[in-house]
Amino acid sequence: MNAPSSVLDADPDVRAGVPAQAQVRPCTMNIGADIEGIDLSRELTPETVRFIHDALMAHQVVFFRDQHLSHEDHLRLGRGFGALAIHSGVAGLPDYPEVVAIHADASSRYVAGENWHSDLSCNAEPPMGSILYLQTVPPVGGDTLFASMYAAYDALSERMKTYLDGLEAVHDGELVYRRIIDDPTKRFPVNAHPVVRVHPVTGRKALFVNKQYTTHIVGMDRDESRAILAYLYEHCTDPAFQVRFRWEPRSVAFWDNRCTLHHAVWDYYPQVRSGFRVTIQGDKPIAATSGGRP
Repeated sequence: MNAPSSVLDADPDVRAGVPAQAQVRPCTMNIGADIEGIDLSRELTPETVRFIHDALMAHQVVFFRDQHLSHEDHLRLGRGFGALAIHSGVAGLPDYPEVVAIHADASSRYVAGENWHSDLSCNAEPPMGSILYLQTVPPVGGDTLFASMYAAYDALSERMKTYLDGLEAVHDGELVYRRIIDDPTKRFPVNAHPVVRVHPVTGRKALFVNKQYTTHIVGMDRDESRAILAYLYEHCTDPAFQVRFRWEPRSVAFWDNRCTLHHAVWDYYPQVRSGFRVTIQGDKPIAATSGGRP
């Protein structure tokens, strides 16, 4: 379980240009890996970017410890994996609009990410991934849980897979951001996406609904939709599909929003948890066709 990833380490095309000490250590059978031996504050070689990307594709979320990132470093890191998104519901920093502050303390009435969710799934083109860098963390608590939507889909019965393939569900930003932005003229994204999406890189199927943004399944009456979604929400958060990340100061988590859900545990009040996040633009989700095939 703690051995370096043999696939990544064995590929000479991936290893060329990557720091010799770089290692990928899986956290669980289904999701999560620690990456060691890479300084994210440095300008990464194309080979190192590919190394991290390949690890992300294999493990869905990757973790780094003891990093020292300026906002410029954070932006450069994110742009190595694609164009950065401007958050549709929360303002970025004045001089760095792509960087969103994540902060909770004794004055907080709520914290971001308490519900299981995929970031900005309400967007027409939801993000590819997010990179969160926490500088200050509570002495205990404040973990983030990540769940594999590959594993959640794979664990369904074949009949349920066939039933869900081809369905769409509506994701509404109003549910999340109206309480944050007190502007009645502000409108938030609302979009329908496949309940089961096909990952554009790996080709694997993943469930793509979440309690934070998803309102209903298209074409069902309210009670039918509510029952199916309630089942999927519970199923998606089975501990067997999860990894739990214990934050330390200056840790980084980089997750693939196309195949994971995450949940920030608010169990540290009134302690401080603070850092910054950038989000990488994605594309329109690819639907799975009926019958269980892409």
